[in-house]
Amino acid sequence: MATGPALFSDIGKKAKDLLTRDYITDHKFSVSTISATGVALTSTATKKGGLSTGDVGAVYKYNNILFDVKVDTESKIATTLTFTELVPSTKTIVSFKLPDFNSGKLDIQYFHNHATLTSAVALTQTPTVDLTATIGTPTFVIGAEAGYEQSSGRFTKYNAGISVNKPDSSASIILGDKGDAIKASFIHHLDESKKTAAVGEITRRFSLNENTFTVGGSYAVDSLTVVKAKLNNHGKLGAVLQHEILPKSLVTVSSELETNALDKTPKFGLALALKP
Repeated sequence: MATGPALFSDIGKKAKDLLTRDYITDHKFSVSTISATGVALTSTATKKGGLSTGDVGAVYKYNNILFDVKVDTESKIATTLTFTELVPSTKTIVSFKLPDFNSGKLDIQYFHNHATLTSAVALTQTPTVDLTATIGTPTFVIGAEAGYEQSSGRFTKYNAGISVNKPDSSASIILGDKGDAIKASFIHHLDESKKTAAVGEITRRFSLNENTFTVGGSYAVDSLTVVKAKLNNHGKLGAVLQHEILPKSLVTVSSELETNALDKTPKFGLALALKP
């Protein structure tokens, strides 16, 4: 693949991940193994409220093709095929779910030294088309995305964004929701491992005349333990404690509290991921 600007979906992703990843309110347990033939097998069980779900997945790579299959407790089969360099400088992704024959999707990504293009088409009788484009370098990216629904002849979305990236920091501005919202974010890493960082995000929604400001961060207590926290101007406080109990195996404890309504019961989440 060419070394160039990131995809549009990656604009602001670093800050978003730090503010959302691992902040869970359910109970999750997953076990991963690798067979002698190179197939990665994962079994996951999730309990949210009084509802329990689970799935079993397998990932296998053959030359430039990646096979990813998951079967859940409702016997639904989700399959994703990823072809790398099927055409030079491209990645082609085909996904579908069975028995839902209207869930098919074709995603083609093109990478250039100074630009990226993606096209995603829903494989249905009335397909929708999503297009994204970025130009720039790994340091500076400007891009846009649009979605078009053929059945109604209208645009389902049109957004634009800009990002400035450095080895230890990243800043981005995204105009989204058809121009109704603007989001600015900044993240700064304080160590080489990027486990200690500070992040800030502000969102302005014009139709509601509402601002949401969130600050957060992560701190590496030691080489095995990371704590995260975030707080927004509406009083929602979240915290995460993550510890590596075995190499690549993590236990994560998360909580969420409404500081403006202390009479509400805090939410707690627990996840255990065991990997070979």
